[in-house]
Amino acid sequence: MDIPPTEASIRRALKRAADGKAIDTDEAAALLAAEGALLDELLTIAGGVRDVGLREVGRAGVVTYSKKVFIPLTRLCRDRCHYCTFATVPHRLPAAFLERDEVLAIAREGAAQGCKEALFTLGDRPEDRWPAARQWLDERGYDSTLDYVRACAIAVLEETGLLPHLNPGVLSWADLQRLKPVAPSMGMMLETTATRLWSEPGGPHYGSPDKEPAVRLRVLDDAGRVGVPFTTGILIGIGETRAERADAIFAMRRTAREYGHIQEVIIQNFRAKPDTAMRGMPDAELRELAATVAVTRIILGPRARVQAPPNLIAGEYDLLLRAGIDDWGGVSPVTPDHVNPERPWPQIDLLREMSARSGFELRERLTVYPEYIRRGEGWLDPRLAAHVAALAEPSGLAREDAMPAGLPWQEPDDAYAGGRTDLFATIDTEGRTSDRRGDFDSVYGDWSEVAAHVTADSTERIETDVLAGLRLAAEDPARLLLPEHEDKAMALFHADGSALDELARIADDLRREVNGDDVTYVVNRNINFSNVCYVGCRFCAFAQRERDADAYRLSVEQVADRAEEAWRDGATEVCMQGGIDPKMPVTAYADLVRAVKQRVPGMHVHAYSPMEIVTGAAKAGVSVRDWLTELRDAGLDTIPGTAAEILDDDVRWVLTKGKLPAATWIDVVTTAHQVGIRSSSTMMYGHVDHPRQWLGHFRVLAGVQDVTGGFTEFVALPFIHTNAPIYLAGIARPGPTWRENRVVHAMARILLHGRIDNIQCSWVKLGDEGTIAMLNGGCNDLGGTLMEETISRMAGSEHGSARTVAELKELAAAAGRPAAQRTTVYGRH
Repeated sequence: MDIPPTEASIRRALKRAADGKAIDTDEAAALLAAEGALLDELLTIAGGVRDVGLREVGRAGVVTYSKKVFIPLTRLCRDRCHYCTFATVPHRLPAAFLERDEVLAIAREGAAQGCKEALFTLGDRPEDRWPAARQWLDERGYDSTLDYVRACAIAVLEETGLLPHLNPGVLSWADLQRLKPVAPSMGMMLETTATRLWSEPGGPHYGSPDKEPAVRLRVLDDAGRVGVPFTTGILIGIGETRAERADAIFAMRRTAREYGHIQEVIIQNFRAKPDTAMRGMPDAELRELAATVAVTRIILGPRARVQAPPNLIAGEYDLLLRAGIDDWGGVSPVTPDHVNPERPWPQIDLLREMSARSGFELRERLTVYPEYIRRGEGWLDPRLAAHVAALAEPSGLAREDAMPAGLPWQEPDDAYAGGRTDLFATIDTEGRTSDRRGDFDSVYGDWSEVAAHVTADSTERIETDVLAGLRLAAEDPARLLLPEHEDKAMALFHADGSALDELARIADDLRREVNGDDVTYVVNRNINFSNVCYVGCRFCAFAQRERDADAYRLSVEQVADRAEEAWRDGATEVCMQGGIDPKMPVTAYADLVRAVKQRVPGMHVHAYSPMEIVTGAAKAGVSVRDWLTELRDAGLDTIPGTAAEILDDDVRWVLTKGKLPAATWIDVVTTAHQVGIRSSSTMMYGHVDHPRQWLGHFRVLAGVQDVTGGFTEFVALPFIHTNAPIYLAGIARPGPTWRENRVVHAMARILLHGRIDNIQCSWVKLGDEGTIAMLNGGCNDLGGTLMEETISRMAGSEHGSARTVAELKELAAAAGRPAAQRTTVYGRH
């Protein structure tokens, strides 16, 4: 029940807002009930906040809109929203989807009238519900609705020059990766965070799988992780309480702060429509709309862009401008609002006149907001840069006299290689230019929001569990992965003193049983072909912006040269990885492999993390399986199982802003193994993680290995904290302790026994003393000579970037064991 707040509580909340103090959800809910003079005061406060933000970006007194066409690609949907007239059934439509030519006809008409945005609106995954949709897609060779959306967006770019804004509903991280190259912006309304409106019979979203609030919040976060300028908003008056409405506003603020990608927030009022289940519901009052806009403005702050659809406000333009909007949304001189067809768009001249009466100048913007156009890097795919530049003025607003024209959708022609290409050598002599990249304060999101996601380990060490765990480790080690033995496994992860010594002894006995006494190594060279990256991994000190002093890119020829040098020095393997560089040509991944194989046919190519693979596949618009098959056919032999960090998304989304989810990592390595490409496996530990998450990680690896048998080794990677952003921000701890290093390597041997035979320790991260200890605690492998190592050195590792074969043999001898050279897949050289 929505209990009205007292006038006193509204006044207290108004006072806090007027004083610039943060308000909480209870105060926000109170303000949503403001009426009369209290509402006027609320609007004044919100309008002032808006005005500060506009002055900050040099647009004082400007309200914007986007001139667009509305492309209803399909009106079929698998959801059943009780207020929607857009979604319908197949027999009421001439076809399940608009044909490509129909899409282009709409876009061309818009271009002829100076429109610059093509708004693609469609139902969620209709092929999952409607056979007619599945048949239509199959007949035209599309695997899914999203494949067709992508194809149509490219056609619109190339043949009309309009900029696509995609609203395909719920998208996964991988979906967003695939669509980002074809659209400057995307969107999805959050609508509400009130789960009961979805879960309870009679609710407006009951029976609609894509309207579960948790699912939609995940989409908002994933859009931020991928770096998509994103539009969202709420629908008010559908049965939510004021407290639930306030909660939704705070949810949008949380994701906006964490990722910085929410380019606009729409506050839309429910209007009842005939022929819907909610036709008898009262419309949301304009007073409610104005109060919600004002509260949204106050909560989101001056930098937010807040919009109200002008065709749903019954002519109350001044009311909404007073409430704090700074945008009227998309307005079309060509197409109707297909979601609200009974309410036509206002004429642009009328919108300009009504804005002027309230003291505002109406200016046209593009579908992607000016702030993201000016930032460019990381937000706009290079293949869209020319299309956006053709329509934007230097401020990032639209050139109102620009007439869109089709342009090729292709990668830029500018030279790829350059920058500090000697970093691999000079990192040991000159070091890095500074301890952090130039956009440290913005690229990783709001650090306070990041810190709020860190969880603590509540495990208590119980001596009886330690003893029982040690017995099981000696008798049947892999059983420690089973849920019924979790307490024992957790006790071992907390082992110390004599218990830790016994754990290491058991692990080393298993090593001797499986591998013998030889300490193996591979003669290899790391080649990091680019460190330009905008993913925003918060643990990574390697990634640089294109314009940073330490940024570089290697050409295909330079990579082949380094591979040939390595071969002459006795290497049998090159390990190639790089940043997720938006300007890396989509063909470059296979070209690099071919170049190495052509130059040195006998060289084993161990290349591309799962993150690089999924990104490359998305840029190419093909499946991960097809992409891996192409790389295999080009000569790729194996892949590194890096980018794993901790395979628990609760940790991953603290550690990384935009890296692939755990499930996607699993899918990539599983697919690689299935197409004949084996991989290593890794775990980076000692940051914001805890032992229960380590146990979960080992369970995931064991599960993949049980299915594919494709892992060649496990590599434990201690977190190097010195220059890591998440450490500099005060969130991560300074790497693992000595005890934790011993425990993780020993437990890796024990937990993976019978599944992954080779346990490697990283000399570049552990140093000599640590490496020797791990060789006596379960490890059988030293990794490689590396010849160059930039990633750990940029992070602050002090153990060098190359070792000779003689030095690796000395390490093995210091551990009391002989050394033996191996191949990448653990054959003897």
